[in-house]
Amino acid sequence: MVELVIKRLGHHGDGIADGPVFVPLVLPGEVVSGEIEGDRMATPSVITPSTDRVKAPCPHYKSCGGCNLMHAADGFVAQWKMGVITNALTAHNLPAPLRPIVTSAPRSRRRATLAGTRTKKGAMIGFHARKSDTIVPIRDCLLVEPALLETIPALEQITRLGATRSTTLGLSVTLTETGIDLHVTGAIPLDGPLRSTLPKFRDTFCRLTWGEEPVYANEAPRLTLGKARVTPPPGAFLQATKDGEAALQAAITEATQGAKHVAVLFCGLGTFTLPLAQATPVHGVEAAQDLLDALDQATRHTTGLKPVTTERRDLFRRPLLPDGLA
Repeated sequence: MVELVIKRLGHHGDGIADGPVFVPLVLPGEVVSGEIEGDRMATPSVITPSTDRVKAPCPHYKSCGGCNLMHAADGFVAQWKMGVITNALTAHNLPAPLRPIVTSAPRSRRRATLAGTRTKKGAMIGFHARKSDTIVPIRDCLLVEPALLETIPALEQITRLGATRSTTLGLSVTLTETGIDLHVTGAIPLDGPLRSTLPKFRDTFCRLTWGEEPVYANEAPRLTLGKARVTPPPGAFLQATKDGEAALQAAITEATQGAKHVAVLFCGLGTFTLPLAQATPVHGVEAAQDLLDALDQATRHTTGLKPVTTERRDLFRRPLLPDGLA
């Protein structure tokens, strides 16, 4: 057994000791012991706990890999998160004022990607364990909207239909204003029997997409962004909680007041583009064509917006340079 002192947390929440050695579920200043394999101590025992350590409220926390810092006090987590942003900006000589942390309420996350696998007795639905392909079965989650967890029995049936014993399904569920959208990845090909069977889940999911293929859509999933109603592509990114989205939109609207033109980089399906366009012409830049299509369609069907233009561009390969901004 080796004893280590945790010096700091990395930007993913793992503790870092001299070496470096990466240690999960610890806090700066703690003394821990355990076996080291490579550059990791996977199962540490805490000898000297931090004063910022608290009892994690979730019974799945030690095994589930969905959360990283439930063992830390809220004040510590807020300070750490702000430090991650400050350090990243400082490294590029980009100092900026930071607003206070805004925390979303428990059980308010409106999207999640669960894992599904077949078992001898049926199917298992849950999240991956930390740094592992093992699935931890979940029946409750303190972060996710309860309506999403209520779909688990249906997801088990879908997993039995669409997974082999050697595959794991990705089950992306999103709570929208018109129902729950489901996007299944990693499944067997969509054949005739599956096409005829899957519509029985219409009462649970408003839209079901199998890989790249649509199965059915009772009603298009809808989100309201500013004045616009948007249909997100299957599995599309959006802010995890409505309260978090609203806080970001309000802050960005305030920060851009008086601007004659706004460029939104990595604009996605319009989370910030559409609210800003109520007052200011906006140019949205995004690499994913399906997100731009959703944004364009919403713009065309919404009245009272300033001009919205879009550009498909990989900003990692072709960043927007000063002359482009001019």
